Amino acid sequence: MNFYGKRVLFIGAHPDDIEIGCGALIHHIVRKTEILCVTLSDNQKNPDLKNVKGEHLRSMQVLGVPAEKIVFGPFTTRVFPEHRQEILEYFLTLRKEFKPDWVFTHSKQDVHQDHNAITDEALRAFRGTSVLGFDVVRSSYGFFPHFLIEVDEEDVNKKIEALAQYDTYQDRYYFNAELTRSIMVRHGALAERPFAEGFDILRIVGEFGN
Repeated sequence: MNFYGKRVLFIGAHPDDIEIGCGALIHHIVRKTEILCVTLSDNQKNPDLKNVKGEHLRSMQVLGVPAEKIVFGPFTTRVFPEHRQEILEYFLTLRKEFKPDWVFTHSKQDVHQDHNAITDEALRAFRGTSVLGFDVVRSSYGFFPHFLIEVDEEDVNKKIEALAQYDTYQDRYYFNAELTRSIMVRHGALAERPFAEGFDILRIVGEFGN
């Protein structure tokens, strides 16, 4: 799989989703591609989550993502299904302005209402574009990766370091460093590689090369 020179869009519902789902991949390709990381809600309406916006920025910095490639959307956590049309229009603007070759967003196996709404609207907005779904372990049930991308040990360690920036969530089981590593070891085993990140296939668009 060749990411060189491609435009890759990562879409998450909340701060931490993108890093949990594909932090190692981002670290691996950030210097080879044009990347844009878009999080639709900054969670700032929840008084218990006031720090997560800054933690997300620090986490992305660990992965090597420039500040200008990190975007927060205007949506409110937990009510995305009520704003599907606005989300669709937001994505259509992203498509027009960024013109991604690849889109990564939440798995179809994700039961969180915000995650599910994003995936549905991304598939509508980015017609004709390859779309892969990432696993957020706390809310994905029945997820099995059918698309595996090799990463290396440095990528794995950077993903763990990136997630460690979230002081807000350090007591959550899905931020456990051993769990994070073990998931990438398992996905690597499926690909017969030391480490990999796994995705489900939402849409693959094939092209003939020159």
